[in-house]
Amino acid sequence: MHGERTDGMAGTMRRPQSKVDILPKELGNFADELPPAQPGTLFVRGSNGGMRVAPDARFDVVFGRCEPDVHVCVGPNDPHVSRRHGYITREDSAWMLYNLGRLPIRLPGSRLVLTGHRTRLPTGHTPLFIVGPEQDHLLEVRIVMGRSDPDQDSRHDADTCNPPGWELSEAERLVLVCLAQRYLRPEPWPQPLTWAQVADELHRLRPGEGWTGKRAAHIVNQTRKRLSSEVAGLREEEIPPPLGNALNHNLITALLAKSTIRPADLALLDGPDPTGGRSS
Repeated sequence: MHGERTDGMAGTMRRPQSKVDILPKELGNFADELPPAQPGTLFVRGSNGGMRVAPDARFDVVFGRCEPDVHVCVGPNDPHVSRRHGYITREDSAWMLYNLGRLPIRLPGSRLVLTGHRTRLPTGHTPLFIVGPEQDHLLEVRIVMGRSDPDQDSRHDADTCNPPGWELSEAERLVLVCLAQRYLRPEPWPQPLTWAQVADELHRLRPGEGWTGKRAAHIVNQTRKRLSSEVAGLREEEIPPPLGNALNHNLITALLAKSTIRPADLALLDGPDPTGGRSS
């Protein structure tokens, strides 16, 4: 299990039932009333059952497709879901979601938690989805409301399949990572950079290549048109006015969901190395 606070699945059984319990499979809808629990208590449910964890249990709930090695099983028959895809832990009076897997996790409102990223979970009922290439997998979370509520281990993914993304040229990847860097870092409510900001960044990185906002926009627009037959929301006629950043936002979200661009790609923005080469 993740960290030093859990003792494997056997650790679950050694802890007092008042702190950590396995949920009965016949438990009803998480959006309805649950058994009485103190404020801040975490309920988590996957494909084959779930757990209840008290806020002071000092217990990390690990989820993923490899049922013997996780507390909550999600996507057991989908090899794109990582063996240990992530965990939920208590930090500073809040429950935090960490994504360790290859696939992003989608929160309500289409916000994505990418590989190596984390986010604070809200109180109440929150359906989370591991975004697979063929199917999304539900991880239900509910945190009991109350007054007090306010690095990836590659061994876990030894036999996990990479989700099939799209091929990008070197120039496409560079421009798209620059455009989408606020999503990759991440920021709470990211937006694409403006073309002027992209041009300034690319000129800083590669001053001799004549980068302009117009050139960057042309590359992104060609990529968007190429993918528009496979992804909804990439054509102007599909978006009600005003367009704003909608087309670029939809493109970036699609690329993230398919793991075509990843947080590791931010290394492209590190600039030239001391020997005169470029980061890759």
